[in-house]
Formats: sequence, structure tokens, C-alpha cells
Amino acid sequence: MRKIFLLAMFLLSICFIYAQDCNCDESNVVESELKFSDLSDFEKAEAIEAMLAGDCYYKGIKLWGRVKFVDTYPDIEIQYVETYPDIKVKFVTTYPDACGKWQVVDTYPDFTVKVVDTYPDLRVKVVETYPGVD
Repeated sequence: MRKIFLLAMFLLSICFIYAQDCNCDESNVVESELKFSDLSDFEKAEAIEAMLAGDCYYKGIKLWGRVKFVDTYPDIEIQYVETYPDIKVKFVTTYPDACGKWQVVDTYPDFTVKVVDTYPDLRVKVVETYPGVD
């Protein structure tokens, strides 16, 4: 039993060392022209898993910042829901600097969104507190 414990501690320490070498700041994020609707069902499932992991990106699209609502060629299609959202969004007028904080703009958006009634890329719940992914 002690050998198993020591082996587990050794493996955890190796994982911790490699995690420290990760350069995971925002400057390494690759912006993409890829839309969620372009993905296969498998890729959509992977993207949803990544969102549930709490990284707040959706196939290279960050889910905070300046957003413009459009009727054609959106980056992401959303549906407003009250239950089981993929992301909780708080609309702000300034500093959309955290996951789920969206500032609606007409020019220079970080990403574009179209509201749909069926087959959304993401289900969104509008909140006043605690925006983000769970």
C-alpha cells in the first residue's frame, strides 16, 4: 500500500512540474475564423466539454468581451434559456474582462452572435451575478 502511495505522489509531482512549464497566458490564444456551426458533432461535443472544464473559450473564440448581434454570418449562434445553460452571461457597459461578461457594441466586436430559436451552438442564460461557465 505504501508503494502505491509513493508512486501516486511521484506521478502527481511530475504532473505539477510540467504544469508549471505551461505558458498559458492569453497571448498564446489563436483567434479563429472557424464557427461552431462548421464543426462536426464530435467536435461540438469536444468544445462543450472544454467549456464545462471552465476555460471559457469555444473553439478559439473567447466567451467574454465586446459582442455584436448580427443576422448573418455569426461566429456563434445562441439560444436564451432559463435552465441548463452552457454559459451564464452578464451584459455590462464597461470592462467585459471576465468569462461571461459581454458588452454589446456596434463596431469592433471581439465576436459576433446571432440569436436563434432552435439548434444553437450555445445555450445562454442572462444573469446579474456570477457569469461564466460551471
